[in-house]
Amino acid sequence: MEGSIIDILIFAPLAPILGVMLFWFIQLLFIESEKYLLSKIRPKHEPLCRFTNFLGILFQTISHALGYTVTKSGISDFYISVEYGKVAPKKEKKGAFEWISNAFLFIGPFFIPAFLLLLCLFLLINFDFASTSQTLELKYTFGGQITAFGIGLYSFTKNFFELLFTLDLLHPGHLGFLLLLIFLGMGIRPSYIGEKKIEKVDMLYELKNVWNLIKNKPSYFIILFLIAYIVFYLSIFFNQNWYVTLFTIFGWLSIISIISIIITNLILYLVKTTDDIPRFWKVVPFVILPVSYILLRLLFLYYPVDFTTTISLIIMILLTVIVTYILLYTKTNKFKFKLGIKLLKKKIKDDTDERG
Repeated sequence: MEGSIIDILIFAPLAPILGVMLFWFIQLLFIESEKYLLSKIRPKHEPLCRFTNFLGILFQTISHALGYTVTKSGISDFYISVEYGKVAPKKEKKGAFEWISNAFLFIGPFFIPAFLLLLCLFLLINFDFASTSQTLELKYTFGGQITAFGIGLYSFTKNFFELLFTLDLLHPGHLGFLLLLIFLGMGIRPSYIGEKKIEKVDMLYELKNVWNLIKNKPSYFIILFLIAYIVFYLSIFFNQNWYVTLFTIFGWLSIISIISIIITNLILYLVKTTDDIPRFWKVVPFVILPVSYILLRLLFLYYPVDFTTTISLIIMILLTVIVTYILLYTKTNKFKFKLGIKLLKKKIKDDTDERG
């Protein structure tokens, strides 16, 4: 077995953990970008923002309820609204049970909805779990574990993007998956909690909750680390890839969430951009999306080509971008104003040069 004893016994188990933490942090950054876009469109699209907040509250409340279910506390009350969600247990359990329930509340929303989407994803793509450990010879060092973790993420991401670029929007299963992906991106976390929006759910709020969870019961957190190390040592003993595969799955969940947030951000950016277009013209880009796709699919039905679904998706997106740009240019003064400013600056500069 390659590597020093210290590397294998102490540092190697940390590699997948650090990888998951990195992707979770990236996930938080993308969530912040989404909340920024929501804040920009809120004055004109309050119902949409309330809907995204409802989805966030829903995911959070379901995660909390699942925590009570796992700890066998039971559920006596389940309440959810646009601003607030609450789950009350049948049995008040303290100690480790309470800590686990809170972990589901604070950490669960980042992974549980994505896990449900992952199950749906495996119905649409063929993915070989064993490929992550067979691509390279398994090494139980820090470098070997981080490499195996990266290979697992790469294999999954490659399959995921292949599905996204070949989605058949006329197929109910594919269309349903895309809608679920968008809903996940929109509601992965609420923007606020409370009727008066007194508790803003931002990146610092999330980090503070996780830190308080660890700080209040550090012994439980240490026990989790010890369990992780035990699983790693068992993986070495049986010469299996159980440990890195477990954390790779968490990496997959983060990737699903990140991609869903990116897609949602693109939609929100389109909404924000079309707000500058006057009257009914602002609806045109959203009409172009389905109409262009359906017309392209009909065209390719009579004139078949390879990669029909991919070409249809790409042309649909390009047409929407082009039409939006044309509308902004012809129906607003946005680009004209910028052009005028540039010409004015150029003229002032030329006059200054002539005087000099």
